Amino acid sequence: MNPIARTVFKAPAKLYDRDLGWVLGKRFLCLTHVGRKSGRQYRTVLEVIGLRPQTDEVLAIAGLGPSSDWYRNIQAAPAAEVAIGRRKFAPQYRILDEPEAADAIADYERRNLLLRPVLHPVLSKLLGWHYDGSDAARHRMVQQLPIVAFRPRGGAETDQEGTDR
Repeated sequence: MNPIARTVFKAPAKLYDRDLGWVLGKRFLCLTHVGRKSGRQYRTVLEVIGLRPQTDEVLAIAGLGPSSDWYRNIQAAPAAEVAIGRRKFAPQYRILDEPEAADAIADYERRNLLLRPVLHPVLSKLLGWHYDGSDAARHRMVQQLPIVAFRPRGGAETDQEGTDR
């Protein structure tokens, strides 16, 4: 990866490191999780592909598939925190089933029509096959790339200063 691309991809994490994640709005979340082997704490910035106010869920995709470290780590031990905008909470998660995940991707694509010229080639590269945005392709994709819904665990939530609210 060239230095410019590396800087661009690391920029969201640097903002969260400086408590400036709110600048990204609700487009990205920062997941704090514990390494399943190392026991170390890690922070991973993920693109938010959907918000579900009715269930208080935030959706993210495991873009490198089920072998993604963050994905494997949250299955081994509960994630410590999700930060999105000015909001932080101790999360619980669930993995969307195939129909719900395909619907979430379809909704994401509808809301982001201008990204389509970039999104389809990026997904094709991640998947290893031509992603065309069809319903069949979405269903095939979500079999490879899990979608995770995060929501507050037991109602515990903190504001920007870290106090309970």
